[in-house]
Amino acid sequence: MIHPTAEEVRAAPKVLLHDHLDGGLRPQTVVELAAETGYASLPTTDADDLARWMVRGASRLDLALYLETFAHTVGVMQTRDALERVAAECAADLDDDGVVYAEVRFAPELHTEGGLSLDEVVEAVVTGFEAGREGRSIRIGTLLTAMRTAARSLEIAELAIRHRDRGVVGFDIAGAEAGNPPTRHLDAFHLIQRENFHFTIHAGEAYGPPSIWEAVQYCGTERLGHGVRITDDIGFDPDGTPRLGRLAAFVRDRRIPLELCPTSNVHTGAAPSIADHPIKLLSDLRFRITVNTDNRLMSATSMTREVMQLVEEFGFSWADIQWLTINAMKSAFIPFDERLEIINKVVKPAYGPLAL
Repeated sequence: MIHPTAEEVRAAPKVLLHDHLDGGLRPQTVVELAAETGYASLPTTDADDLARWMVRGASRLDLALYLETFAHTVGVMQTRDALERVAAECAADLDDDGVVYAEVRFAPELHTEGGLSLDEVVEAVVTGFEAGREGRSIRIGTLLTAMRTAARSLEIAELAIRHRDRGVVGFDIAGAEAGNPPTRHLDAFHLIQRENFHFTIHAGEAYGPPSIWEAVQYCGTERLGHGVRITDDIGFDPDGTPRLGRLAAFVRDRRIPLELCPTSNVHTGAAPSIADHPIKLLSDLRFRITVNTDNRLMSATSMTREVMQLVEEFGFSWADIQWLTINAMKSAFIPFDERLEIINKVVKPAYGPLAL
């Protein structure tokens, strides 16, 4: 079998469901925005050194420590111009990486220190995405994230609904998972459900099956942000045959998508290494898995790199990559007919000859 090369993977259409806007800035942009906005807390003003510092800071095998690096990116994203620039560059960078559809998330409540209202923050980001994709083929939907460690989730859910016809395609909660269960935000999820809108929940990253169970059975999440710890509910018979627990079986049977982020999972300690990441097991068991970047700056990654790691470590073929891509597109929060159009007119024509 001839394995795909990085150049070929970069050129192939890819779909990204789990990418944080404040985790994907260009290092040079962070430096320039810090100078423009008067943010004086960067550990270094050399872009290359800053990129290395971010990766070192994020690679401490602990989600709470990983999240500390975001103080600097969020710190320079407090003005309309900064938000528009970061969003426009995000769209351009993803398009250059061969991403044809992306859902990029951010927490509006973290970007109001400069006096912007929540609505102004969202408008700036959506405007930036539109500017960045002009003349390009990528489509971007925005997810509004509430911080699970705060008490503004209902307010952010209302914000998402207000902007649902202006670029926002769904709602999310994120932040330190342990000690902050998703059920604390039930009113927000119930509002989203009553409004026939979409949401995903960060669950099963730093905390195991109880977090996933709450997200699925109490909150009714449509997708699981990460969900990698679902493997804690998978055992093995003496002969090595996998045995799914009740929760794992339910997640698989209901085709609840897992937004897996292999490199990030290694950096936060959710997986010991790419070689030991359970994505191959979950693929073999036919869970609805997707592959994602999470934070391109902190993890020094891209969709091409994430896919290539699966090719190199597990021997993923073009057929496997097509399957992952269609899984993600099926699981997107845009209307069904629009998902089908991208699958049938963009994804399948590109992968058809490759997957033979």
